[in-house]
Amino acid sequence: MTKLSHLNEKGEAHMVDVSDKAVTQRSARAEGFVAMAPATLDLVEKGEAKKGDVLATARIAGIMAAKKTHELIPLCHPLAISKVTIDFEASRAPSGIHVAAEVKVSGPTGVEMEALTAVSVACLTIYDMLKAADKAMVLGDIRLIEKTGGRSGTYRAAARKEG
Repeated sequence: MTKLSHLNEKGEAHMVDVSDKAVTQRSARAEGFVAMAPATLDLVEKGEAKKGDVLATARIAGIMAAKKTHELIPLCHPLAISKVTIDFEASRAPSGIHVAAEVKVSGPTGVEMEALTAVSVACLTIYDMLKAADKAMVLGDIRLIEKTGGRSGTYRAAARKEG
């Protein structure tokens, strides 16, 4: 069995010491999907949601979440993030919004959790902004798509099978 890096010799949780790790350029991309009724998607595309600009609000929430990941996920390191982007793509089949995040840093540890947190919070914000119109929305398919940098190198997820 692989030794867990967040446990010390007594089995107690602790933050991993990354002070000896090389500072390298690191990035991570994550994605998610908010499934919704076609009429709800129409509200977003027409800018008619009662709470305002859904995607602009979700973008800001996702960026803020990436920056605060260390406050939300135990044992994550605070990072000097150099870039966060959040992108959206409407889908009619299935009806909903694809959410994608990319996070970059020059540092001794990766930003996978920051990208996943950004996507998760952007999806939650979309739900919050539209819940008055559609409480049956489903948030899902949140996953890491790619990470680069660091000792473990590059990871790319397998392409999703459609249908």
